[in-house]
Amino acid sequence: MAGNGDSAAEFLPDRLSLAGLRRAAADCRGCPLYRNATQTVFGEGLKRSRLMLVGEIPGDREDRAGKPFVGPAGRLLDESLVEAGVDRDEAYVTNAVKHFKWEARGWRRLHSKPSAREIKACRPWLDAEIEVVEPEVIVALGATAAKALIGSDFRVTRQRGELIESELAPHLTATVHPSSILRNPDADARRAAREEFVEDLRVVAAVLNDGS
Repeated sequence: MAGNGDSAAEFLPDRLSLAGLRRAAADCRGCPLYRNATQTVFGEGLKRSRLMLVGEIPGDREDRAGKPFVGPAGRLLDESLVEAGVDRDEAYVTNAVKHFKWEARGWRRLHSKPSAREIKACRPWLDAEIEVVEPEVIVALGATAAKALIGSDFRVTRQRGELIESELAPHLTATVHPSSILRNPDADARRAAREEFVEDLRVVAAVLNDGS
């Protein structure tokens, strides 16, 4: 199907299911990012996951593997979830944008931040995932995901870990993206940032445990 390059909406299947969405997303041409990406990186997890984690955009490892959060940031996320008391297998993980956006730096493909237009074009996939999964808690990982889900006025640095009422889910919150922790060159600062990240996830664990 040929897309107009403005939105993924026309690529959504008539009947929504995770399997159907994943198949349809593989052929998405809703924005130009598909041209330089290896493949669509769709979300993964259980249909009725109580927790949905939403990142920004796939990285190089994710683009090659076709799975979200499989690189170093994904490992840090997995470890932090366990430390916070959240079962990673019970979480649905995805990204606001499903194709890897990058720029060449020698032989390396470096992550490039998606534009507001690209995030908007890809939003129908995320909305469909939320509709199918119906999570109890949604966690936006990083400023891009937070702005996409909560709004441009939200500031992760000031409001991280706050629970917000939303039409998207009973509980919505945001924290930093795990990749931002890894980018910190100072070991002590990385350790402190990780501890703060785990504390944010403990807020989520408390909500999930309270509703179990």
